[in-house]
Amino acid sequence: MLRRLHPHQPASFAFTPANLAWAKGQISKYPEGRQASAIIPLLWRAQEQEGWLSRPAIEHVADMLGMAYIRALEVATFYFMFQLAPVGSVAHVQICGTTSCMICGAEELVAVCKQLIAATPHTLSHDGKFSWEEVECMGACANAPMAQIGKDYYEDLTPDILRDLIGRFSVGDVAVPGPQNGRYAAEPKSGLTSLKDHAAGRAKYNASAQLAVDTADTIKRIDGTEVPLTTPWLGQAGAVKPAKGRTVEPKPSSGLPADASGATVQEAKAQSKGKPVTDGNAPNATPAATPEAKAPGQAGGVKPAALSAPKGGKADDLKLIVGIGPKLEALCHRLGFYHFDQIANWTTGEIAWVDDNLEGFKGRVSRDKWVVQAKILAAGGTVAEAERAAKL
Repeated sequence: MLRRLHPHQPASFAFTPANLAWAKGQISKYPEGRQASAIIPLLWRAQEQEGWLSRPAIEHVADMLGMAYIRALEVATFYFMFQLAPVGSVAHVQICGTTSCMICGAEELVAVCKQLIAATPHTLSHDGKFSWEEVECMGACANAPMAQIGKDYYEDLTPDILRDLIGRFSVGDVAVPGPQNGRYAAEPKSGLTSLKDHAAGRAKYNASAQLAVDTADTIKRIDGTEVPLTTPWLGQAGAVKPAKGRTVEPKPSSGLPADASGATVQEAKAQSKGKPVTDGNAPNATPAATPEAKAPGQAGGVKPAALSAPKGGKADDLKLIVGIGPKLEALCHRLGFYHFDQIANWTTGEIAWVDDNLEGFKGRVSRDKWVVQAKILAAGGTVAEAERAAKL
């Protein structure tokens, strides 16, 4: 199915300060040069903030990750969980239409959405508060039929219950998610038939519904302040600390002995402490010179000639080089690189220097073949020609 961006787009997008901090935390999970791996969580947070993914939001995320816009667009249009058109200002209703739910009445729920929201999916209601669509299985088959409204599941629905839910949402009343027929979770409707001891002392709602009640974010646009930001992988709250004390070595294998002596592989003793004879430890060998260690942050290669300002007061559009977005272009300007002919003339050593000094984007010059593309663009070639050359 071909998915296109909505014809009407907002002028810009920006994360809220709290969401921006969250996004930077997600990016920090990944090693240098692999920040693009954070594309899905960042797009998802942009959608949670706005309700849908606009082109400015997709491009904003691409800039944060140093990705070509087309790469981010490929991800956003591939996954159906990303909404590419505006959704209801109050809630987007997703009706499960797969086998279990269909058998149990999903078609009647779709009819309610057509009646109360809009005749067709992905269409705003007359007041702009709601939108709806039919989706594939959401994994709550034991509670069919069901729908996801906002972030949470509403299960064991009937047409009348769904009508009531939409009415309550429209006046600002957020119903408790989970089963809507009195069930606690997915147990038989008549009650537990086993593990009855677990019913004593349990929370008022099942874990999923209880979390939704505690967080109060079922249909809320997420601004990042709902829960505290934690980044345990950076050694902050919740980080796993290294064990103190003596390191415990692995025990010898309890399998077959390594040889007739009965020693296992881990217990076997070396027959000699000598090292293999090489040029470095051969008799009368001259010790090799030890290379000087680089100072922390010192880059390899040779720094290319830089300019203090663009020639003629106007820089080339470096974003025409595939792999360079606004953020990378700004970084190039800070390093004194404004023109295609500068990049086109970089030597191997100069490429190495720039690769090492692109903070947050190390290795991009070599990976995306900037020099190859710059030579074509400097000579008056087209972007398409440069992109084709970079793929060779």
